[in-house]
Amino acid sequence: MSAPGKPVDMDHLARYTGGDSTLNAEVLRLFDVQITDMVGQLTTILEARDAKKWREVTHTIKGAARGVGAFGMGEAAAVAEPIDPALHREAAELAIKVLKLRGEAVQSFIRAYLAA
Repeated sequence: MSAPGKPVDMDHLARYTGGDSTLNAEVLRLFDVQITDMVGQLTTILEARDAKKWREVTHTIKGAARGVGAFGMGEAAAVAEPIDPALHREAAELAIKVLKLRGEAVQSFIRAYLAA
């Protein structure tokens, strides 16, 4: 789990990168871009009422977030994944808001990590 107040568990990430700071930075840069892209897609998917695509994108966010140690974001994606945007628009809208907030926290952490 992430340390309290930390959106990314760097100990978890280090288990996959061997603690290599250059590799950590590259993985986090890639995830930063992925957050913007994939969370951004969810509004379009919601408007299209595409339950299959919704599940695919939220599942991908969940896996990617958990992979880098962004467990709060991964949990938000896990909650969002079973939502059918065609049947439960308000729940889908709320899920997008939560994912955006969690994503912004992760991206802020990434920026601080890369600046250090």
